[in-house]
Amino acid sequence: MGIPEKVINRLTLYHFILEDLRENEKYISSTVIANLLKIDNSQVRKDLKYIENVSNNDIGGKCRVGYEVKALKKAIEQSLGFKKTKDVFIVGAGNLGSALAKYDSFKDYGLNVLAMFDKDKTKIGTVINGREVFDISRVGNLASRLGVEMAILTVPREFAQGTANYLAGAGLKYIWNFTTCILDVPKDVKVWNENLIGSFLQFTNSDKEE
Repeated sequence: MGIPEKVINRLTLYHFILEDLRENEKYISSTVIANLLKIDNSQVRKDLKYIENVSNNDIGGKCRVGYEVKALKKAIEQSLGFKKTKDVFIVGAGNLGSALAKYDSFKDYGLNVLAMFDKDKTKIGTVINGREVFDISRVGNLASRLGVEMAILTVPREFAQGTANYLAGAGLKYIWNFTTCILDVPKDVKVWNENLIGSFLQFTNSDKEE
């Protein structure tokens, strides 16, 4: 897709704002978006011009009126691929994995959680928000049958690398890593590290002078 990570992060926030607007609100200005997110208005306009070029949609704002909400929302969705469904497994049925399985808004952004996996015999066979928990040994077979290439990894840190090795060997090509372990995987496997602690520390240190 080629969209810079920081731009993607801001675009998702813009989309959250558009989702919250009432049906009768037809327009929104870049100033309103900027004020809500406490960022510079010029940055919002730059981002919106960027997705206009990427999506080939005319979202040109009207002077003193703003951007048409439906057109802007559609352009963001096309640019970020929200409408292209991506099936995924959650590997690790603990507290975090269970919480992610219960997050139904994933579907709004094209992420479809099909099933969960764990090695804990007490969890296997249980159902969390409509997703059955299978034995980890079945991940390769089910991934092949269902055409799944992506896994969300939420196992304890000490099991993360071993589990990642197993997933790579089972044919998974994408791992969204929620563990604190830096994974060493084959070159054909892509990893996205979700740094929850880093985000927390950025927030708590945001008002401190460097």
